[in-house]
Amino acid sequence: MRTAIALFLAIMAISHMGAQPKRAFTIADLYRVQSVSGLNLSPDGKTLAFAVTKKDLKAHKSATAIQIMNLAAKGAPAFKPMTEGKSSGAQYSPDGKWIYYNGTATTLDDDGKENKTPQVFRCNVATGAVEQVTQYPLGVSGAVLSPDGNLLAFAAQVYPDLGGADGKANAERARKRAEGPVQGHIADKLLYRHWTDYADGKYSHIIVYNIAAKTYVDVTPGEYVTPTFGNTPGFAFSPDSKELCYVSNHTAHPEANTNCDLYIVPVTGGQARCITAANEAWDGDPAYSPDGKYIAYRTQAVPGHESDRFRLALYDRATGAKTLLTENLDNWVDAYKWMPDSRTIYFIVEETGEKPLYKVDIKSGKWAKVIPDRAIFDFAVAPDGYIYYTYSTTGKPVALYRSKDGRKEQQLTFLNQALEDEVDIRPSEVMWVDGSDGAKIECFVVKPHNFDPAKKYPLVINVHGGPQMQWLNSFRGDWQVYPGAGYVVAYPNPHGSTGYGQAFTTAISGDWGGKPYQDVMAVTEALSKLPYVDATRMGAMGWSYGGYFMNWLQGHEHPFKCLASMMGLYDLRSMWGATEELWFPNFDLKGQPWNSDLYQKFSPSNYVSNFKTPTLIITGERDYRVSYTQSLQYFSVLQTLGIPSRLIIFSNDGHWPDELNSMPVYYNAHLEWFHKYLGGDPAPWDTKKMMDNDVQY
Repeated sequence: MRTAIALFLAIMAISHMGAQPKRAFTIADLYRVQSVSGLNLSPDGKTLAFAVTKKDLKAHKSATAIQIMNLAAKGAPAFKPMTEGKSSGAQYSPDGKWIYYNGTATTLDDDGKENKTPQVFRCNVATGAVEQVTQYPLGVSGAVLSPDGNLLAFAAQVYPDLGGADGKANAERARKRAEGPVQGHIADKLLYRHWTDYADGKYSHIIVYNIAAKTYVDVTPGEYVTPTFGNTPGFAFSPDSKELCYVSNHTAHPEANTNCDLYIVPVTGGQARCITAANEAWDGDPAYSPDGKYIAYRTQAVPGHESDRFRLALYDRATGAKTLLTENLDNWVDAYKWMPDSRTIYFIVEETGEKPLYKVDIKSGKWAKVIPDRAIFDFAVAPDGYIYYTYSTTGKPVALYRSKDGRKEQQLTFLNQALEDEVDIRPSEVMWVDGSDGAKIECFVVKPHNFDPAKKYPLVINVHGGPQMQWLNSFRGDWQVYPGAGYVVAYPNPHGSTGYGQAFTTAISGDWGGKPYQDVMAVTEALSKLPYVDATRMGAMGWSYGGYFMNWLQGHEHPFKCLASMMGLYDLRSMWGATEELWFPNFDLKGQPWNSDLYQKFSPSNYVSNFKTPTLIITGERDYRVSYTQSLQYFSVLQTLGIPSRLIIFSNDGHWPDELNSMPVYYNAHLEWFHKYLGGDPAPWDTKKMMDNDVQY
C-alpha cells in the first residue's frame, strides 16, 4: 500500500510539472494549518458534527468552531459552522434536536471581577439558538450527556471536605488561596502536583448535573482522583442512564503504581462497586454496550508498567465474567466504539508507524483490519455502513474522509488545500535498518525542499520521547520546518517504540542506553551512506526521553556535530525525587536510586568526562514530569567545561511548550542552532528578540 501511495505522489508530481513551483515550508506556514477533530454522528446518521481549529500566529490565538455536515447530500457533502470561537466536544441529544458542546462562559464574582470558566452549552439544530446549560463555578471538564438526555456528567477539581455539589464554596476557597497574602503549597502525601499544577488539596471528582432540576451531585467523594490522570473522559453512562462506570486509583500510593480500577456508582450517588479488583494492573476507558449487557474497557496485565500492551476487554454485567477480545493482537488498542448491534466494536491499533482501524465480533472473537495504512485519529461509523475518519500523512495535513470498509476513500474536507497548492509539504519515505538483537528498525526519511539527488544535504535525526510510543507517518511540524530549511530529516522507531509487538516495546525498560542507542547508531550509519546525505554535517534532536537520549549521546560515541535536548533527563537519581509519576522510573529503572544500579549506569551525568558536543537545551519551568532543574544541571556542566551551549526556559510551560507562544521559538531556536553547526538555511527570526517579544510575525 505504501508503494502505491508513493507511486501516486510521483504521478501527481509529474502532473504538476507545468504548474507554478511551490515554495519552501516555513514556521509561519505551520500556523496556517487547520485541523479536524471530535467526530459525532446524529442519531439518525444523516449529519455529522465535528470541530475545526484555526490558529493565528500574529495574534497568538486559536479558535475552534463546531461544523455540521449534511451526509445525505449528493457528491461531496457540504458543511457549515454551527458555532463561532471556542467550542468543541459536540454531542447530539438522543432526539437529535440539540447539540451539546463545550464553550467558555464569562461571569462576575461578588467583587465585580471577570471570570472565564469552561461550561456546557447547547445549540438548537433547527433554529441555531444557543443556551448555556451548566453554570458550575469551578468549570466543567470532559462533559458527557446521558443516553436519556436528562443528565450531564463532568469532572471538576474540588476540595473533598466541601463536596463537589457546592461549587460556590469550592470556588471561594480557591479564590482566597490565589489572592491571599500567603502564596505557597502544602502537602502531606505524594502526587501533590501533576503535569503543570499543584493539587493544593483538590481532587478531580465526577459531578452529575440534572439539567431540568439544575442540581449537582458529587458521585465520587473522598480523597481520590477520579477519573485518573490522562483518562478522558474516563467515565460512561449506562444505557438506562441510571449508573456511571468510571476509572480511579484507590490504593494508598497512587503515585507509585498503575492499579487503576473500574467502579460503578448510581447517578444519584451512593456506594461505588469495584468490578476489576482482581487485576492489579491498569483498567480504564469504559463504554457500555448499547443493549446494556456489557462494559467494554481497555486493560493491561503487568502491574506498574504504564506501557504494557493495552488490550480490549469485556465485562459481563450479569455474570461478572471478563473476556479479552484482542489477546492475540500483539499491539496496543487505542480508541474504540460500540456499534448499535451491541456485537461489533471498531477500534484503532498502533502498528508500524500507522494507526489502522480494526473491528471485532464479540461473539466469535474474530477481528479484522478494516482501514489499513493510515494514521487514524478519530472515527465514526454511520448506519449506512460509511466510516467517517480523520488522518494525516507526513506530507498532507489532517482531513476528514469517508469510505465503506476502506474501499473507495473520499476526502470530505479541503481546509488546507490553498496551503497545499502554495507550499511544498514534503512526504516521507521508509527505510528499514538492521538494529540490535536482530530486529529490523523502521525509519521515516523526509527529503528537503527542491531536493536534488546529485547534491548532499545536512541531516537531522529526531529521537522520540515516551519512550514507549512511535513516530507515525503523520503530519508534524518538525517534519516540514526543517526540510523547508534544507535538511534531510529522519525519525526512527528504535526498541521501546510501540507498533512492533509488545516485546519490542518493553525491551527498553531497564535498558535505556542499550538497545535503543545501538538502534539509533545503526540507523545513523545507514543514513550517512545515502548518496544525498553529507556525513560531515549531521545533528540530532529529541524531546523527553528523546532529550535524555541526546544527553546520553553527549557522553558516548556518536557522529553528530551538534545536539538539541528538550525536556531531557540528565541526572537520574535527582530526577526520581522530582518527578510526580513515580511508577514510571520505578518500573523502567527497576526500583529506586538506593536499590537499583541502573540510576548510575544509565545516567548521562556519570559520563561528563566524555562531553564535547555543542548543545541547545530547552525546558519548561512548570514541567513536573521532568523537572527543569535537570536542564539547569546539564547547562551548568556544559558551560563549566567550555562546551558551546544555549539554555531556553519557558516560564509558563510544562513538558509541552505552548503551541502558539513558545513553539515558534522552539522551531526558530533549532533552525539557528542547526544553521550554525550544520549549515542549513538561516532561521527567519532572531531567537533572542523573540524571547524579548520584539518580533513581528
